[in-house]
Amino acid sequence: MTPAPMTADRPLKVGLLSFAHVHAAGYASLLRSRPDVALLTADPESALGAPGEVRGRELAEKLDVDYVDDYDELFAWAPDAVVVCSENARHRGLTERAAEAGVHVLCEKPLATTLDDADAMISACTRSGVTLMTAYPVRFHPGFRAMRARLHGGGLGPIRSASGTNNGRIPIAARSWFADPELAGGGSLMDHTVHLADLLDDLLDARAVEVYAQTNRIVHPEVEVETGGLVTVTYDDGTVATIDCSWNRPETFPTWGGLTLTVEGAGGSASFDAFGQAVDGFDDRSGGAVWRSYGTNLDALMMEEFLSSIREGRPARPDGAVGRRTLQIVLAAYASATEGQPVQLPQSA
Repeated sequence: MTPAPMTADRPLKVGLLSFAHVHAAGYASLLRSRPDVALLTADPESALGAPGEVRGRELAEKLDVDYVDDYDELFAWAPDAVVVCSENARHRGLTERAAEAGVHVLCEKPLATTLDDADAMISACTRSGVTLMTAYPVRFHPGFRAMRARLHGGGLGPIRSASGTNNGRIPIAARSWFADPELAGGGSLMDHTVHLADLLDDLLDARAVEVYAQTNRIVHPEVEVETGGLVTVTYDDGTVATIDCSWNRPETFPTWGGLTLTVEGAGGSASFDAFGQAVDGFDDRSGGAVWRSYGTNLDALMMEEFLSSIREGRPARPDGAVGRRTLQIVLAAYASATEGQPVQLPQSA
């Protein structure tokens, strides 16, 4: 079912559900700055965060955004759309509640922690005729769009292999739940594989058929989830891709991390660095490294796609089906790391 278009005679009412995710504050600031949006936030589980984590009303006041104490009050406000930024394992409940209320959903990645939850979320939104979009901002990067256009224009020939990296600092200083296997669904493999799996899903006219992975806890052995991993994905067109998905940047690193992708084709190769547009150096006054980005705001491009799809009454991309396919790769990677063998993916899903 295609979502119905909405008139542009009033701002879209958007609710932000939870400040649990590290991206929530950025989304709130983006939405607050848009004249075509009225924003309301809620974070009733904020008390469950670790000591020192800034969430709930305190964070809303820092961001200067409107806040209510519970989701009942937010849904009573009758939002047109919500952005789900809860812990990964809580995505399903909030998405189903939004769908039942006829509210469009942008859900943080990964879409869920189990395929059953992902399927339930997709079904709920489909039944209600509302959008379910998965938050994958990197696919909107101009460098990636240029890579995709070059490939689809025949400039690279058939793709033979791809290699990607998504490395960063462990996010537990800001949000401890990222290292909780129940709430997060895993560690760095769950957190960092999905972005590159999404780029490959968008880039290739192919589907993953086999996954092999190894993980470790060499970096940050104090947490109970994996902090490093390497995933190899084979696609049904013969493409083989590797994904380095590690929390291997030290706390002294001047930025959170980075993401790169290189593809090798029969007729050439192409690479892009999602966060390479930056100035770095050393600050003599602070005695530390400096990193200043001047690149495109990918979250803003993603949010524009979500809001425009609602206005225009069309499906948003990447949708819930993409979120499910990328989650399927991650879950197969966990199974492979446990079994020590490649895992075959069912092709009926």
